Amino acid sequence: MPAHAALPARWAMLPFLRWLAVVLACNGIAAALVLVRVRSVASVPTYFVTAATINVGLAVLVRQQYFVNVLFRAATSVPLRWPLRVRAALAQVYQFSGGVHVGCAVAAIGWFTAFTALTAGGVVTGPRSGLGIALLALSAAILAVLGGMAVCARPTAREQRHDRYELTHRYGGWLSVVLFAVLTVLTVLITARSGDSVVAALAASPGTWIVLAVAVFVGTPWLQLRHIPVSVVTPSDHVALVTLDRGRRVRPGTASRIARRPLGEWHAFADMPSGDAGASRMAVSRGGDWTARFIADRPDSVWVRGVPTAGVVTVARLFHRVVWVATGSGIAPCLPQLLCGSTPARLVWVTRNPERTYGPELVGEILTAQPDTIVYDTDALGQPDLAELAYRVCRETGAEAVICISNRKATLRLVAQLRQRGMTAVGPIWDS
Repeated sequence: MPAHAALPARWAMLPFLRWLAVVLACNGIAAALVLVRVRSVASVPTYFVTAATINVGLAVLVRQQYFVNVLFRAATSVPLRWPLRVRAALAQVYQFSGGVHVGCAVAAIGWFTAFTALTAGGVVTGPRSGLGIALLALSAAILAVLGGMAVCARPTAREQRHDRYELTHRYGGWLSVVLFAVLTVLTVLITARSGDSVVAALAASPGTWIVLAVAVFVGTPWLQLRHIPVSVVTPSDHVALVTLDRGRRVRPGTASRIARRPLGEWHAFADMPSGDAGASRMAVSRGGDWTARFIADRPDSVWVRGVPTAGVVTVARLFHRVVWVATGSGIAPCLPQLLCGSTPARLVWVTRNPERTYGPELVGEILTAQPDTIVYDTDALGQPDLAELAYRVCRETGAEAVICISNRKATLRLVAQLRQRGMTAVGPIWDS
């Protein structure tokens, strides 16, 4: 096992990397076809910018909340009589959306780099024109925005500067939509023949409809922005139990994004059932400055954006029985499935003094729903060998899969080690 632990990310993220490779390969084939089959050199930049726009549209689509919900619903609705190999592959649905998102984003930057280079070459070697110079300046601006978003989205940069990542993705994304819209109009003005209707040319341009679709994908969650009252109980300074007065029931296993201010930081937390039919709950565990302030302040209202969205924990319904492995505050995303999930499960909870950290009421609720839970108190017992513990419990219970929710390093390492033992293991990959 120690030798295997040296490559956790590669093993845990193989489906993600495969989809990323598939997207990049498809784009490479498309680029080769354009270069081989297009006879007019002057039309090549148009193909390049169209390909870049298509990739941007796909990158946004696979992160759109309604699309994600449909994708997860389709992947997790197959009969349990299907072979385990098939169901285990479907359980990696979250890695599909991640790989396609990143692959399309990288491909879009590649296409747009080529488009910008061709545009610059045309400006330098061809006749000077105001529209040509404006097109080059606009292309350079878009490339700078996309490049900045990509740099800030790198895993290490995202972990160390999450606020910067969120801001660049939000405002950079909005700015990109505006710039692409201007680019579409400018391209039509340059390529349209004399006497042609600009409106008709815009309607005939694929870029017009792709930009409109992206605007709808991006704007829909913000059109559903709501300010709702909440009640916050803090069993300790490590966790806050939040009850949200939504006015409707929320499907357990989804996650909702909340913020203190609409243009401030947004964080997603798992939705849990509540005794009130019109309310839902979530557990906010201390994991940074924002959550620490939230627990200390206990606000009486929050902003909610978009719709509750399916997450990795919903893949539990693909299996006859699962083992949940949660460390510390990783218990929070598991709670909806543990408290009301229909899939038989065994919980392994590794944490420090659970009653002192999470309060006896929440711990009692968990143990009532999952009476055979293994609570591993690290204050008393030290750090366990998670892979060995999960493997043993999985064999004892006959579970078909292990779902791990922990910090990034521990999750990727555990998933990799279990998969190398031939087991089905699932865990988030922090790809966005």
